[in-house]
Amino acid sequence: MQRGASILGRRAAKRHRCARVDLLEPIGRNTAPAIALAALAEKDDPLLLILAADHVIQDQVAFTDAVAKAIPLAEAGKLVTFGIVPREPHTGYGYIKRGDADGAGFKVDEFVEKPSVELAESYIKSGSYYWNSGMFLFKASRYLEELQKFRPDIYKACLLSMTDVAFDLNFIRVDQQKFEKCPSESVDYAVMEKTADSIVVLMDAGWSDVGSWSSLWDVSAKDKAGNSLHGDILVQNVGDSYIRTEDYLVTAVGVDNLVIVATKDAVMVAHKDSVDDVKKITEQLKLQSRQEWNLNKEVCRPWGKFDSIGMGDRYQVKRITVNPGAKLSVQMHHHRAEHWIVVCGTAKVTNGDRTFILTENESTFIPLGVVHALENTGQEILELIEVQSGDYLCEDDILRFADIYGRTLDKIDSD
Repeated sequence: MQRGASILGRRAAKRHRCARVDLLEPIGRNTAPAIALAALAEKDDPLLLILAADHVIQDQVAFTDAVAKAIPLAEAGKLVTFGIVPREPHTGYGYIKRGDADGAGFKVDEFVEKPSVELAESYIKSGSYYWNSGMFLFKASRYLEELQKFRPDIYKACLLSMTDVAFDLNFIRVDQQKFEKCPSESVDYAVMEKTADSIVVLMDAGWSDVGSWSSLWDVSAKDKAGNSLHGDILVQNVGDSYIRTEDYLVTAVGVDNLVIVATKDAVMVAHKDSVDDVKKITEQLKLQSRQEWNLNKEVCRPWGKFDSIGMGDRYQVKRITVNPGAKLSVQMHHHRAEHWIVVCGTAKVTNGDRTFILTENESTFIPLGVVHALENTGQEILELIEVQSGDYLCEDDILRFADIYGRTLDKIDSD
């Protein structure tokens, strides 16, 4: 879904009963297809409560009360959206105009795009308009019925994408090639603005759409100078700023109204009034074919994760973390050799026709083209340093021969 809510959790079917399973979108296609995938994954036609990942709810009781009021409407076949009682004439939100009363809610009279200041002020004065929260509640089957009616192209593409899914631990992976053909559309445009069964239930729960770094500053605790600081940070004569760092010291001197975010991948510095333009930087990265636009230095895998900690011409260094009992696929590389050094834990290593145990400060060299595997047979986390060397070091140079997580075999793929 939009703005980081691309993982849709669902209760599992019989083979995963009582365990949470996450359904992964292979590529972003906005909220209408994302919700369709979740609805198609369900077998018992439950109510689906659709929530974005970057909202703040300050009053949990008011939130749950609003959802409880909406449940009978959704069970009756209505498609419920939640309208936020506006605190100010905000121009950054869409609005919902309520119509006649219907149970605990109101029929939706109109969805309105983000207004001018003058229009927003008139909406507040009328008492009939509410902020569009982007939260919904409806039966899975009712959503699919309306989607098939109004956007059969999206419905068909999602249905085809779910015909051949792969199970990967607690993840369900959708067929990427089929899903890439799905049109991108929001649930508002695809269904909610077209259906005759849309209902708005009012919610006054201290809601905020934290869709930007500046809005995150709005809802964060601040010091006496108005700064929200997270991580190893030193400031001098700094005010009204949001600063966050993950791994290393960040210092700021003599600045105001800035957003400074330092991650393993990059450092962003922006004025709070310009943070929405960060998407323009992303577009530049993509146009320049820079790897930063779609690759992270820390990458999660079913068996654990790896961090890229250094690279240069014909070499790359990674820190690999393998969970207890986990195993990387039996694999081979066409373009690179690898040197593994165990930092902590116990590694069961297959290197060609040999299988042996490595412990702390022990190592092995895997020549280019040699079949190999790595397994953590211990009870503690296994960490090792991997030094790659070769003429091509990207993650798609992996030919799998066996994999305990059901990932694709006998083809080049990423691990």
